[in-house]
Amino acid sequence: MSVDKDETQQRLKAAVHYTVGRLCQRMGEDHRREFSRQVIAAIAETAFRQCDVFAKDLEAFARHAKRSTVSSEDVKLVARRSTALSIYIQNKSEELNQEQRDLKKKNAGKRKSRDTEEESRE
Repeated sequence: MSVDKDETQQRLKAAVHYTVGRLCQRMGEDHRREFSRQVIAAIAETAFRQCDVFAKDLEAFARHAKRSTVSSEDVKLVARRSTALSIYIQNKSEELNQEQRDLKKKNAGKRKSRDTEEESRE
C-alpha cells in the first residue's frame, strides 16, 4: 500500500471513529447510557470494515455490468440483505429521482417562458 493510500485510509478511519463517537454520545444522552471507548472503537472498526466490503462489492457489480461508474441500482443491490437499509436506500433513491424530475420541469418551464417572452418581442 502506498503512503498516500495508507494516509487516506487512516484519515477515513479517524473520520468514521469520530462520527461513531458523536452518534454514541447523542444516543447515550437520549437514552441515559454511556458507551465505553472500547465499544465505540469496536463499532467504528465494524462500520469501516463493512464500508470496505460495500465499496468492493459496488466496484464488482459495476465491473460485471461492464461499467466504470457505480449506479444507484448497484447501491440497491449491495443493500439487499438488510431490509431496513434496503428500504432506506429505496426511499432515498425515489426522493432523488423526484427531485431530478422536479428540477427538469422547473427548467423546462423557465425555457418555455423565455421562448414565449422572445416570441412576444418579435
